[in-house]
This record gives sequence, structure tokens and C-alpha cells, in this order.
Amino acid sequence: MQLDPSDRTRSVRGKLKAAACMLLASGVPGMARAQDQGTTSQVDVTGLLYGEASRVSVVEPTARFTRLFPNGQSFYGQFAVDAITGASPTGALPSGQTQTVTSASGTVTTRTASEIPMTNFKDTRVALDGGWVKPFKSFTSTLGGHFSLEKDYQSIGANGKMAIDLEHHLYTLTLGAGYNQDEVFPVGGTPAGLSDPGVILSTGKNSKRVATVLVGLSRVFTRRWMMALNASRTQEQGYLTEPYKLLSVVEADSGLPTGELTDKRPSSRNRNSLLVNSVYHLTEDILYTSYRYYWDDWRVRSHTFDLRYRHELGSDMFLEPHLRWYDQSASSFFRFGLIDGEPLPDYATSDYRLGPLTTATVGATFGFMLPASPAEWTVRVEYIGQFSDHHPKDAVGVQRKYAPSPTINTASLVVGYHLDF
Repeated sequence: MQLDPSDRTRSVRGKLKAAACMLLASGVPGMARAQDQGTTSQVDVTGLLYGEASRVSVVEPTARFTRLFPNGQSFYGQFAVDAITGASPTGALPSGQTQTVTSASGTVTTRTASEIPMTNFKDTRVALDGGWVKPFKSFTSTLGGHFSLEKDYQSIGANGKMAIDLEHHLYTLTLGAGYNQDEVFPVGGTPAGLSDPGVILSTGKNSKRVATVLVGLSRVFTRRWMMALNASRTQEQGYLTEPYKLLSVVEADSGLPTGELTDKRPSSRNRNSLLVNSVYHLTEDILYTSYRYYWDDWRVRSHTFDLRYRHELGSDMFLEPHLRWYDQSASSFFRFGLIDGEPLPDYATSDYRLGPLTTATVGATFGFMLPASPAEWTVRVEYIGQFSDHHPKDAVGVQRKYAPSPTINTASLVVGYHLDF
């Protein structure tokens, strides 16, 4: 039977709104097919493998169960485990001299002059999330909760969101808020900031509070094109210092390290972001684009461009290439190192995550259904190149020869499984 124009419009608009929801909510779209009216439950299982060359490795299995009710309500629960191992930069600069160290067992280790100081670590994080979605006549409400625990960090939070449809569903206004009460308890105790690493302030827990508000507006411009604008503000208060990071103190002339001091950051941070999303439904394929601008009172500024193109390979398969570009400026108290003899600043960090940073991501997601199987599978592979300031202008002496933040090459693999029943 031939659809009349209004039926075709509703069909494309439905696909468009579904595509927008996938883009904003998950980033790993499913098969975008109509939900069976007999579906009462959904199971999603994913497995993540993440590896930085010669650094960090992560294995993260996640399981999510969603219960759907006839009146449109739904409940979901999610369980995730992160197993993290590897080595992370301490923040200290290269020694500038070849060093040979003999351990108590007689093992001899040689460190080159340009070697970045690293520390080995191992941790496991367990996270539980849950939420309840309830539609009303003209709006939909969502309530959720979160709990996670790792060796030195605990997080408990709650969030809520309301999506209001306006002008016959042409506009959707979204209002949301969340609050997390976190605790930080560093292994070995909490070090004093900008002090010798052996100076411990306490062995107790440090509190951290995170409050977020969100306002968003989406607009269906045509039967194929939809855009959304989201603005968010997050306020953090409490212990925000990275307890394991260090800064090198170097001689002004030679650049050779004379000692190390601990990281110290302000006890408050206000984060802001604006996110613009666009979803365009072609005859079969879907184009996703987004731009995000971020700024905070630590003077970090960033721009993020994201592009995805979902190419349909048939009713049961799709391929979605992905490109992402991220560029970040350094915080106001970022330092590659401190000069011996100069007055200490109020705050300082050499953590590359707060320094000048650029990342480029290239990848693709392949989605498919096996013959005679109701389950949907997705496989996502991505490469991430992380680039920083290899030769900072404020480097002195021998440090001009070395790259304190070399390029980091990262690969990730995500396998997903989805079942309606």
C-alpha cells in the first residue's frame, strides 16, 4: 500500500527523532528498527578493550537491563566493572642523565636521560546505575541514581530530567539536574600540596561535591532535519587535587631536576559547556554532526567537533564511520616544571590532562543481525592520537631537548549485544 505524504512525514520524523535520541544518549547507535509491540524487556551487554601504547590498559564489561511497561514507563539497571592496569606519568620531568638503579633483589634497571618518569598501578572500579522513565501527557520525566567504588574513590549520586514537548512535538525543552557526593581517600594518605611527597596531611577521607544543571532545546526543522542545543553548568567543591601527581623542581641554568613537589589545585571549579547537535536523515543514511565549546574558571578552554555517518547496508546491517577532533588550552596554573629558588605559586600541576592538548579520533561502528536471530550486534574500533606541546617555550637547560608530553597512541574495541524479548 502506498503511504500518503502525511504518513511518510511521520515515518521519517520518527526515524529522525530516534536517531537524535541515539546520538544524545549513547553514541553507539543500534539498528534503528521499529520496536516490537510485544517487547517487554531489553538486555544490552558491551565489552570494552582500551589500550594506550606502553601505558594504560582497560577492560570494561557492562550489562544493562531495561523493563518496558504497557503505559510507556520503563526502568533500567546497569552494572559495570573497570579493570585498569599499566603505568601513568607521575608528572615529573626527565632526569636529563642516564641512571642505573639496583634493587634489593639485585635487579639492575637503566633509565635514559629522556625517559618520562612513570608509576605502575592497578585498580578495579565497580559501578551501579539505575533509572525510572515515566511519560505524561506532554512531558517525560526521568529519575536516576549512581554508585561507584574503587580503591581510592567513592561516588554516590542522583539525577533527574524532564523533557517537555511543545508546538505539536516540533520543539522539545529539556531540563535536568544532578548531584554527586564523592569521597577521595588516597593510598598512603593525603599529601600536602606543593610539598615534599612524604608530607602527609591526613589518612582520612576527603569530600568532593559535584552539582550539575542542564537546559536543552531541540527543533525539528523539516521531516529530515533536526537540531538541538544544550547548555550545562557544573560546580565542583572540595578535594580536587590529584594526590599522585608530582612536579619537578629544576635548576634555572642546567634544567636538571633538584627535587619534586606534590600537585595542588583549587578547591572549587565551575565548568560550562554549550553543545550543538544536528541530525540529517537522507534517503536511507543518517548524518550526525556536533560541536561543543567548553570553558571553566581554571581557564581551560576546549573545542570538540564530532562527525558520524551511518550508512545502511540493508535492513540488518549498517556501517558508521566516526571522526572527532578535540583541542584544549592549558589551565592557568599548569606548569611543566618549577624553577629552583623562585617563589612557589598558590597552585600548580604538571598533569597533561590540564595542559595544552589535542586529540584526533578515527574509527567506525559495524552493526548487524545474524540470520534467524533476534539479537543485534555492534562492533566499534577506534584509534585515538593524543598530541601535546612536545617542546614548551618555558623549558630551560637540558629540558629543551626532551618532550615532556610525547604523543600517546590509543586503540579501543567495543563489542555490543542487544536483545528485545
